[in-house]
Amino acid sequence: MDRLKGIIGMMMVLFPCILCKAEGKTMYAALPTDSIDVCRFLEEARHMPRTTNFPLFFARKFLGKPYVAHTLDLNDEERLVVNTRQLDCTTLVENVTALTLCVYRNLYSWHDYLNALVAMRYRHGLIDRYPSRIHYFTEWITANTATEMVKEIQAPDPPFTHVQTVCVNYMSQHPESYKALQQHPEFVEDIRQMEERVTGGHFRYIPKSEVKNSRVLRRAIHDGDIIAITSKKVGLDIAHLGFAVWRKDGLHLLNASSVHKKVVEEPMTLYQYLQKHPSHTGIRIIRINK
Repeated sequence: MDRLKGIIGMMMVLFPCILCKAEGKTMYAALPTDSIDVCRFLEEARHMPRTTNFPLFFARKFLGKPYVAHTLDLNDEERLVVNTRQLDCTTLVENVTALTLCVYRNLYSWHDYLNALVAMRYRHGLIDRYPSRIHYFTEWITANTATEMVKEIQAPDPPFTHVQTVCVNYMSQHPESYKALQQHPEFVEDIRQMEERVTGGHFRYIPKSEVKNSRVLRRAIHDGDIIAITSKKVGLDIAHLGFAVWRKDGLHLLNASSVHKKVVEEPMTLYQYLQKHPSHTGIRIIRINK
């Protein structure tokens, strides 16, 4: 087994991009350092106590990595893109969730990680074309709750005192903002139909006025929970994502930050962060299932 790993490692050094077939046709794309990172992180986690907070353990592996948007949209053909070198808020959450799920299920290989990533990023775990990717985080939550990878926390009340009624149409209304929709206008109708399916859902959330350093909030939100910041921007459901980190002064956000241009644990509390963004209304909480 060690010899095989060595051969695979040598191949990764020799080739600038790795493409692996899944079920005979689906292509995965990654650079050598991506698989090296994943295998190293998983091997380290294998030897950690089972009481370790694995979401935060993995999230902190990415601290300092540069923020780069649209890393999933570089290929003309839809592929599973793995990029541990450059992250936005969604790919940070997906990378950490995939790694965490692998450890929770005692799976420690590169392909285990790829399978977890496909399962959470694509509708029904099937890569077809651009519309097969899950684009709105509300659908991501719903789809991955159905497969028991995550669960959304919506109780108790308080602090989950408000209800978000989802209404999404931003992508179909702004196709010029998306490379794939510019190149394939025929995809816009598929996206519009998806948006109609997502629209109308009701989800309890914590209003930003209540994201305080309180006992009730500390009981409701755990270190390593995924925080989805709700938005009142027309056509969108979620504005930003990150992970919950509790400190003495309150709740903080570990996130891929477009402001800091890298993955950081925000120095300000999440309460302070939310007040700086008028379009942010509160937070939804998602927990990775053990």
